[in-house]
Amino acid sequence: MACVTQAELWYDGSCAIDADLVALAGFREFEQIDIYNVTNGERFTTYVILAEAGSGTISLNGAAARKVQLGDRIIIASYGQCEENELDEFKPRLVYLNDDNTVERTANTIPVQKD
Repeated sequence: MACVTQAELWYDGSCAIDADLVALAGFREFEQIDIYNVTNGERFTTYVILAEAGSGTISLNGAAARKVQLGDRIIIASYGQCEENELDEFKPRLVYLNDDNTVERTANTIPVQKD
């Protein structure tokens, strides 16, 4: 989860993400992403733009700014398509962040959910 640091209504619609986090997650500028707001339950689609590297910035802009408040915890997800024969080798990039958007850890799998 990331923490929203800015919400800029009068800015081109997008999600500005610290460029270091973009690289770590394997995102690309202008890539479509889904945002899941864990704080309020909102789910919406936007795209990535770069924020200053090392800034910890997670800024929802344009119409997306109305879906969040500063400090909200959000999940940022990206999807891709692959051929059936590529699935065995595919490993997702999961980046877990602290409250200040510094990296807590990375992984390429999610533990099995237990009761």
